Amino acid sequence: MSRDDEVVIKVRNVHKYFYASKNKLEVLKNVNLDIRRKSFFTIVGPSGCGKTTLSLIIAGLISPSEGEIFIDNTKVKGPRPDKIAMVFQDPMLLPWRTVMGNVEFGLEIRGVPKKERKDIAQKYIDLVGLSKFEDYYPHQISGGMGHRAAIARALAVDPEILLMDEPFAGLDEQSRLLLGMDLVRIWQKTGKTIVFITHSIQEASLLSTDIALFTRRPATVKEVIKIDLQHPRSLEDYNLVKIRKYIWDRVSEEILAVK
Repeated sequence: MSRDDEVVIKVRNVHKYFYASKNKLEVLKNVNLDIRRKSFFTIVGPSGCGKTTLSLIIAGLISPSEGEIFIDNTKVKGPRPDKIAMVFQDPMLLPWRTVMGNVEFGLEIRGVPKKERKDIAQKYIDLVGLSKFEDYYPHQISGGMGHRAAIARALAVDPEILLMDEPFAGLDEQSRLLLGMDLVRIWQKTGKTIVFITHSIQEASLLSTDIALFTRRPATVKEVIKIDLQHPRSLEDYNLVKIRKYIWDRVSEEILAVK
């Protein structure tokens, strides 16, 4: 087995419960996943089934009620900023900082010298297509540019794993498609492992090497689909159309079961 085929994230028998007063809400039920190094691994499932909850557990931001997560065979017991960076639905850019200042932020916290962190930030600003926008503030750029800046900020700290929780959810379809294609380019260039959460079956099929289909809540893994199609992919590709239909049929079973 080559290093690229190794499992970098292992999710083992993960359950998650939340409590309100005397009520117990079971969100995740016996979730097991193997995520390969350098894969583009996407999680799809009904709304509210626990996809984001699992991403927060992988990131070490919340703990599982039962079960374990391993990264490079080390059990996750809390945040792992040396391994993982996260991109959320909202770019959460600091409004008083420029694009450059936002991308530099994580490096600044780590104590990277000013000249070095500016050079690193510039590298990733260029990579995400924001050259010439370094000195603009968040309110001066578009929503898509804000998401690009958030991705650059995450990449600047050089994580092995990029967790992305519906990062393009608030964008129009055209912007989503363009950003998705750019994200694939960035993934190929950087060799990161991406764990991507989306409700969009089209987005999942266009971007992913692997897709985990989750059941309705309490979510467990219904199926993992491996997509052996080259990038860039076309929406009209017959094989991709078949994959989208198959995913929709499987996910709709879970959505309709709720009613």
